[in-house]
Amino acid sequence: MQKSRRFRLGSLFVALSLFAVSSAPLQPAVAAPKKTELLVSAAASLKDSLDAIEKQYEKTHPDIDLTFNYGSSGTLQKQIEQGAPADLFFSAGKKQMEALVDQDLIKEQKTLLENDLVMVVPANSKLRFSTVKELTGKDIKKIAIGQPESVPAGQYAKETLEARKVWDPLKDKLVYAKDVRQVLTYVETGNVEAGFVYKTDALISKKAKVALKISPTVHAPIVYPAGVVSESKHLQEAQAFYAYLQTADAGAVFQKYGFNLSK
Repeated sequence: MQKSRRFRLGSLFVALSLFAVSSAPLQPAVAAPKKTELLVSAAASLKDSLDAIEKQYEKTHPDIDLTFNYGSSGTLQKQIEQGAPADLFFSAGKKQMEALVDQDLIKEQKTLLENDLVMVVPANSKLRFSTVKELTGKDIKKIAIGQPESVPAGQYAKETLEARKVWDPLKDKLVYAKDVRQVLTYVETGNVEAGFVYKTDALISKKAKVALKISPTVHAPIVYPAGVVSESKHLQEAQAFYAYLQTADAGAVFQKYGFNLSK
């Protein structure tokens, strides 16, 4: 009898508990804060440093989602001119940035970085160079450079070869690439005997090595201007990231990957 009474009391307690839960007001689910996506069109040579900065910035700005569109500066310039969405443009050449500034497509811009041009060969290559004039030798069949019209590194390479009076003799050996990272790939895979890339590209590669450092006196200065796109749909957030790229924290990352900070 006592056991039966305890069972009835227990059942009543459970029923009352279920009633209390069911009658309690439902709490609305808290939605995750919506992130603002910033689209950054950046030169291919900036990929490794900006990938590192992305992690650094998003950690302290959880409301921002950085998305990068990497390519040759000339191609990215054309995309912006044609109305492709972008919040910031980070170029590997002054000419491409100035073209957008002249069309009022850039709200504000500043040169942040500098770089150096080098000639690389496959890591297992036994070739030795003291001047680019030696590229005219019979043992050199193919040389990779970026398309001079759209790839700043290709433009600097062309200026170098012209200054050394070997542009015309080497024309039949040249293999053109869509951006500087493709040049590096051609060298790494042994599809060409040599290629012209930035010092920063050579530093990240284990399959290519620097065969020759190019004197900065034979080509235009290699500079990296960054700017806020005038038609950005997230102007305030874009300006905040643009400002961050100029901080000591961002500068330390760029220097880690071999860039020189612009004076």
